[in-house]
Amino acid sequence: MSSIGVTEILVILAIVLLLFGGKKIPELMKGLGSGIKEFKNAAKDGQPADKKEEETK
Repeated sequence: MSSIGVTEILVILAIVLLLFGGKKIPELMKGLGSGIKEFKNAAKDGQPADKKEEETK
């Protein structure tokens, strides 16, 4: 198998646009970005976000 090329990425993006519509995509990207940010913070701290919040209470 070869790596994913530009054409394949464009086809995937077109399918996503058709499935979710133009108005939903910014909401999906915002959710994805916040999830990645939370994952990085948890990985940096070495503990889950839930335990971190309990300790600060």
